[in-house]
Amino acid sequence: MGFALALAPNALAALDELGLRQIVVSRGVGVQSFEVRRPDGSAIKRVVLRGAAMHSIVLLRSALHGTLLDTVGRESLLLDRRVTGLTMPVSAEVIIGADGVGSVVRRALHPDEAPPRASGYHALRGVSEVAGDALGATDFAVYLGDGVEIGLAKASATSIYWYVSVVDEFAGPDVSAMLERVTRGLDDRAVAIIRAAPLAGVRRDQLFTRAPLVRWGDGNVTLLGDAAHPVLPHTAQGAALALEDAVALGLAVRHTRDPIAALRRYEDVRAARTRRAIAAGPRIASLTTTRSRGRILVRDAAIRLTPGAVVSWALNTHARDPHRALRD
Repeated sequence: MGFALALAPNALAALDELGLRQIVVSRGVGVQSFEVRRPDGSAIKRVVLRGAAMHSIVLLRSALHGTLLDTVGRESLLLDRRVTGLTMPVSAEVIIGADGVGSVVRRALHPDEAPPRASGYHALRGVSEVAGDALGATDFAVYLGDGVEIGLAKASATSIYWYVSVVDEFAGPDVSAMLERVTRGLDDRAVAIIRAAPLAGVRRDQLFTRAPLVRWGDGNVTLLGDAAHPVLPHTAQGAALALEDAVALGLAVRHTRDPIAALRRYEDVRAARTRRAIAAGPRIASLTTTRSRGRILVRDAAIRLTPGAVVSWALNTHARDPHRALRD
């Protein structure tokens, strides 16, 4: 299930509507500043977040999942089952496929759709138990190099979540060899943090993309989260969009006797918002994880010259209510 999550202001706004913001925030680490660094550790930019952006947090997945499970009630869940197919129509009031980028429910709804396609990137992810001040005077550090992006973020008082995004040519089946290659010449502080994670616990993933769907669902079946709109992790919006979906779905069905019409309304509102995030992922990755010398020069110059206030403003725009149309 991965290791940790970055929850942007819109994710926390969704949790607020679910009545869970306070407890989730208490289990994570607020991101009040971040630094973009060169591989050797020298700073390209330091940003102190302002406004709602100060309320972005990073936390371990177990902390968020545990909160959700405790709220719903574990007895409500039937575990250790696998959905292998779906026959339409489905004999149920509503079916929600929230089963990820390779969704079985999506395949049943759209049997002629092409499968997920390789994005051109791989990721390594892990959590290291280290001293809380190992990152220095920042909560989140991003190292941008030649075909490599490495991020390290405080996820609890004693843990740092880290990820490595690399172009496919740097990837391979041997995690140790991949780490050796991508950390060569990297700041000693970052290397020490990454190497503190048990190698057996480091997760390696090929990253995939899918084109936006013209229609998500059919009849009493719909989709939610990555099943509907998988985004590359470079957007830092995967979890946030899924939480938004949950809120939107609740708003759509809460006062209706026609659940099928409510599902179509939910899909219309969410498709417009999530389509932008799907498109943004490859654009962001093409700048943060690139081997093009020209793009690297333009990227580093843009980061240096962009005022921190603009970065805060951009993050704050995510926190605006995306579901006004569903509140009638």
